[in-house]
Amino acid sequence: MNTELMEALTILEKEKNISRDTMMDAIENSLISACKNHFGTSDNIKVIMNRETCDYAVYAEKEVVEEVFDPAIEITLEDAEEIDSALQIGDVCQVPVQSKEFGRIATMNAKNLILQKIREEERKVVYDQYFEKEKDIVTGIVQRYVGKNISVNLGKADAMLTENEQVKGEVFKPTDRIKLYIVEVKNTPKGPKILVSRTHPELVKRLFEAEVAEVKDGTVEIKSIAREAGSRTKMAVWSNDENVDPVGACVGMNGARVNAVVEELRGEKIDIINWSDNPALLIENALSPAKVISVMADPDEKVASVIVPDYQLSLAIGKEGQNARLAARLTGYKIDIKSETQAIESGELPEDYMDQMNMMEEDGYAEDYEETVNYTDGYPEDADAYEEIEFVEAEEE
Repeated sequence: MNTELMEALTILEKEKNISRDTMMDAIENSLISACKNHFGTSDNIKVIMNRETCDYAVYAEKEVVEEVFDPAIEITLEDAEEIDSALQIGDVCQVPVQSKEFGRIATMNAKNLILQKIREEERKVVYDQYFEKEKDIVTGIVQRYVGKNISVNLGKADAMLTENEQVKGEVFKPTDRIKLYIVEVKNTPKGPKILVSRTHPELVKRLFEAEVAEVKDGTVEIKSIAREAGSRTKMAVWSNDENVDPVGACVGMNGARVNAVVEELRGEKIDIINWSDNPALLIENALSPAKVISVMADPDEKVASVIVPDYQLSLAIGKEGQNARLAARLTGYKIDIKSETQAIESGELPEDYMDQMNMMEEDGYAEDYEETVNYTDGYPEDADAYEEIEFVEAEEE
């Protein structure tokens, strides 16, 4: 039993996760390579290795001849009989090869072949490990800034957080622990290249999966996410269990769950809304916290017209149009937002709309009346149809 070789292979398998069979294959190939360098050919070389005991033997198959012209592949009958007395002219003799006889160059080449195989297997193990984590989050430790990029240690590999994948305004110090989303893992000759991001919308989804048990087990689904990294995220959620409130599950007791995600994202605001298969209702929810009077959604054209109270217009649009922009990304609809006054001027609301509202306010019906009117079958063909649906007189209690 080759105890030293067995111990070395066991250590490699344990520390570097390289299988023993792979290394034995590498040793066999290195011995064949050494023979080729030493004898000038390896076509007649056979390596026999016991996978259990790690014992190995190298043989050169030579033809028994009367006169030797090529010592690498031929042997005299006299020499062959010393190995096996039963051999005759024309037989094949297996001549043992002693690896100690190899020259320095042949030995170095064999050593380099084994080392190269170890490096290749190390890179393959690391690639496989992080390829399994593709589209998932990992924790990394900030090492240093390389120009405007950040070098992050992920454990067994390093990743480069490029400037495009960084959140504007985030500044890290060496040894800071940060969460990263693995966008892609590429296998290169120099080892795995891991592309990570802090701006990807899926980072928010994975963080909620880690914090919210209902999301992880599938009770609550995150249907859609729209994100402007470092500023605000809108997320639409849906519950597969009528007894579970999806928004409440994501927010947590006293906001504990959502606050944990916000803290990891360095204060980024997160709006969580209820998902709906009704496009108009979904758009209404997506524009929160703004109050909406009516929504007309065209599922075919993916456009929607929204009317909001005058005092809610700026809130619905948001700072620099952010609220409307995120709502459009979240729902997939192009959203046109108008105030009551603009809707009246364009004819989408009747001219006496405000008077009707004031009268209803005086009679105490306005609060019940101001419910959002949703259209999901496209726009009404004429204004009369819109008026007929919108302005139904409230019945007196």
